[in-house]
Amino acid sequence: MLAVPVPEGISRYLVLVEHESTGNDWIIARQMARKDSEIEIFGQRQDQAKEIDVAGIFSEITRQVIAAKKAERGSAYSTSAAANISESAQSKVVSNVRFVERTETTDQSAPCELSIVMPCLNEADTLATCIQKAQLAFREHQIDGEIVIADNGSTDGSIEIAQRSGARVVHVTEKGYGNALMGGISAARGRFIIMGDADDSYDFTEIPRFLDKLREGNDLVQGCRLPAGEGKIKPGAMPFLHRWLGNPIFSFLVRKMFRAPINDVYCGFRGFTKQLFKNLEQQCVGMEFATEMIIRSSLSAKKIVEVPITLYPDGRKAHGPHLRTFRDGWRTLRFFMLYSPRWLYLVPGMVLMLLGLLGFTLALPGYTIFGAKLDAHTLLFSSLFVLLGYQAVLFALLTKVFAISERLLPEDPRLNRFFKVFSLELGLFCGGLSFVIGLALLSATIVHWWKVGFGPLDYARTMRCVIPGMTFAALGFQTILFSFFTSILGMRRK
Repeated sequence: MLAVPVPEGISRYLVLVEHESTGNDWIIARQMARKDSEIEIFGQRQDQAKEIDVAGIFSEITRQVIAAKKAERGSAYSTSAAANISESAQSKVVSNVRFVERTETTDQSAPCELSIVMPCLNEADTLATCIQKAQLAFREHQIDGEIVIADNGSTDGSIEIAQRSGARVVHVTEKGYGNALMGGISAARGRFIIMGDADDSYDFTEIPRFLDKLREGNDLVQGCRLPAGEGKIKPGAMPFLHRWLGNPIFSFLVRKMFRAPINDVYCGFRGFTKQLFKNLEQQCVGMEFATEMIIRSSLSAKKIVEVPITLYPDGRKAHGPHLRTFRDGWRTLRFFMLYSPRWLYLVPGMVLMLLGLLGFTLALPGYTIFGAKLDAHTLLFSSLFVLLGYQAVLFALLTKVFAISERLLPEDPRLNRFFKVFSLELGLFCGGLSFVIGLALLSATIVHWWKVGFGPLDYARTMRCVIPGMTFAALGFQTILFSFFTSILGMRRK
């Protein structure tokens, strides 16, 4: 941070200085709260600081202050020595210096069109920059909006910075990224919400691109940083594993498993309607919050679109990112599985059952395949596959019923049709019938053993009766238990 003298009378203004040498980066400068004779310049990295011609910047600042005051008062305006700096001393990398009068929010309870929600946990290095970029977007595009800082227990002065910058602070005591966002979004007054991290990796001057898509009637507008969605990533902005492995894989999975039309599942810069947030009733309190929003929106058939954005390097110096690569990657994968009983239980279960039934079909007659005689041992493996697969299918149904009853997943028409056909009585009948068939086959084996005086039996022949009998009995018993449990879970649906 640079502190340099500034002309008297500038205390009413924010100063925004565009720095050409860094492309879209902004060097944010504002007058310090308790030092009227100094100004702070935020946002520059260490390698940029040497490129900033402070004298040139403030020569231009002084010139524009004089012009503004002359127009306002129609009289001469006394300036400091900075106004006497020659034109040749002005910096060639500074292309624009603008003064915008600071305004205060008059009614923090009135509704507005847009709320910017930033989760915050010790973000003093970058918070002011993010707030001021959002304020710039509001002013330049005449957006009726507010900035909400959802503070999750900051101790580095972030709260004071937010309040001094004109943002509204919402204190969220429950720890976690999801908790902070839910607290901030719940307190937001806007019809539309745009959320983004306060680490200066997202350019909040891109807010209008999200807002335009929301105004078109979309429920969720997801930012995309990856080239697959025409996004851009500045050098050093995203770790190698995140960019080339984790993010592409999880984005692929969310498209295939949940049919979400996105290319960057982890992007935290997104917009959505306040009504969508209320309808989703999200449950995750950690980093999975953002992923849960995409999955539940897609499962609920909401209108989702993507907008390409640029990701910049994290601007924080006091600490690194809150994200933990392997821990949060595993939690995301676990969340995917829990929210998709089809892929965790149903598909593997069906595959196992098909393999088991194929094994029974080939082993019972005793076929020889590629020189291998399929006999009792093949029947044992087939029985195992059928039992495991059937149990997985039952778990898929139980998980689906439970998730819907707890509002973790939206209603599924297919499940509703299932409950119109299925009943406790039908389940008990089918399970009982399978169990009786199994007992009959096992009893036949026992009778055969009795007839030979409980002596030695033909192993291959006997196992062709014992293994199917055991399988039918086990399937029947599982079906009976499943019927009782499913009936209990489905009572709320009656």
